[in-house]
Amino acid sequence: MANTITGAILIGDDSLDNGRRNLQAVDPGTGAKLEPNFAEAGAAEVEQACALAWAAFDGYRETSLEKRALFLEAIGAQIMALGQPLVDRAVAETGLPAARIEGERARTVGQLQLFAQVVRAGEFLDVRIDSALPQRKPLPRPDLRLRQIALGPVAVFGSSNFPLAFSVAGGDTASALAAGCPVVVKGHPAHPGTGELIGRAIQAAARACGMPAGVFSLLLGGIETGALLVADPRIKAVGFTGSCGGGLALMDISTKRREPIPVFAEMSSINPVFLFPGALAARAQAIGEGFVGSLTLGAGQFCTNPGVVVALRSPDLDRFVQAASAALGGSVPGPMLTPGIHQAFERGVNAMASQAGVQVQARGQTGAGPNRGQAALFLTDAKNFLAQEALQHEVFGAASVVVVCDDVAEMRAVAEGVEGQLTTTLHLEPADYQAARELIPVLERKSGRILANEWPTGVEVAHAMVHGGPYPATSDSRFTSVGTLAIRRFLRPVSYQSLPVDLLPESLRPENLGQLPRLEDGVRLLPR
Repeated sequence: MANTITGAILIGDDSLDNGRRNLQAVDPGTGAKLEPNFAEAGAAEVEQACALAWAAFDGYRETSLEKRALFLEAIGAQIMALGQPLVDRAVAETGLPAARIEGERARTVGQLQLFAQVVRAGEFLDVRIDSALPQRKPLPRPDLRLRQIALGPVAVFGSSNFPLAFSVAGGDTASALAAGCPVVVKGHPAHPGTGELIGRAIQAAARACGMPAGVFSLLLGGIETGALLVADPRIKAVGFTGSCGGGLALMDISTKRREPIPVFAEMSSINPVFLFPGALAARAQAIGEGFVGSLTLGAGQFCTNPGVVVALRSPDLDRFVQAASAALGGSVPGPMLTPGIHQAFERGVNAMASQAGVQVQARGQTGAGPNRGQAALFLTDAKNFLAQEALQHEVFGAASVVVVCDDVAEMRAVAEGVEGQLTTTLHLEPADYQAARELIPVLERKSGRILANEWPTGVEVAHAMVHGGPYPATSDSRFTSVGTLAIRRFLRPVSYQSLPVDLLPESLRPENLGQLPRLEDGVRLLPR
């Protein structure tokens, strides 16, 4: 069954068909419907999945670190074992090229392996020991021991634009499982067959590793299914990648629960690019071409897409605009992920073009076939950009606006005026460092990642990566959804004061402390 797509709902170790086969994938490149129809989860299936997840929680969160790491690695191995059928189905459901899907598969497996390393190292437990000081005056100090524990079952919402890396076994699922949280995934309806294949791979890994059945479930459905999932009292956190409207709706549901829960939502970002005079003087042509390559990558459907470019008025800026316009004019679009996304892109481009003081600078080619988004480059000045809030709205796709500033003060005003961002990019030369140095404190307040002389449409899965930022980039700027720090979203600290040794968690008992990194009486100690 591993390579078989049945359209069933995956709950725990089982698959079921409730007869409500209302969902069907569409090949966005051709408009053809793909078999089979998929069952839509309702209240009964949400109840069953959440009940199983809750029953599994206490046992799963206390599994040994080694067993949990092996589980994560086994998921990766099962995904690779799916072979070409996974790639073929993902290509059919997304319109993305096979090379992109293969790269995304490698990223997905790689981040599972990375979180396995994190689990084995044990540093995420943040073990802290303050030994008892019974003779201390004027008051004795009790024995205090701290560790991080898993929050509870997590609801993960698959994204549209990354059918593997931000979906059923993506970063949210990997980090939640690493933390010790069972996961209930609400799969994205645009690629249900891809999701089922990955879901069955996770089921196979759970069976092979002896995990409790409720450690993973996969539900498909619409808005109602997602709302029921977030409202369920056994769900203790939410991971979401998608639109601002979708993220805010889930946050609203979570705050109205009897027990509000955190919603870690990655939502909207236009990812400003600041072009400094020295960089434009040295390489305006190359920057223009590189910008278009980043803008049109994957039909512009990246959350780190460079949606606004900020620079000083100059002949060198004119050379950048000319180079970017020429490159954009030759760009041939691939299909966008869904008809709905394509329609929203067209509405966004038309809205941008209709704004006062905005010039349509260049358009890409129209492409052959349905759902092709014709790339767009706009031009305006800083005063107009700051005066019209609509110019800051994300257009999901290959669309960007060049904001022309009369002086450095206007560049800073634009930096101050934009909302929270995932990324900010600087293109600069040594002669620009002083101007950049003065701007960086503003950018630190506005974004989660600051790049120099690169493009933002590549997010490395690593220990030092931050894929987050102030609202509306994310719902909580303290956390990241990519990289090993993502595990922190699904943990909370518990302190144990003066507990008898026999009642302490295994990781905090004196005989086991040497196996973990820890802060002991104020001294950082490594495992023996």
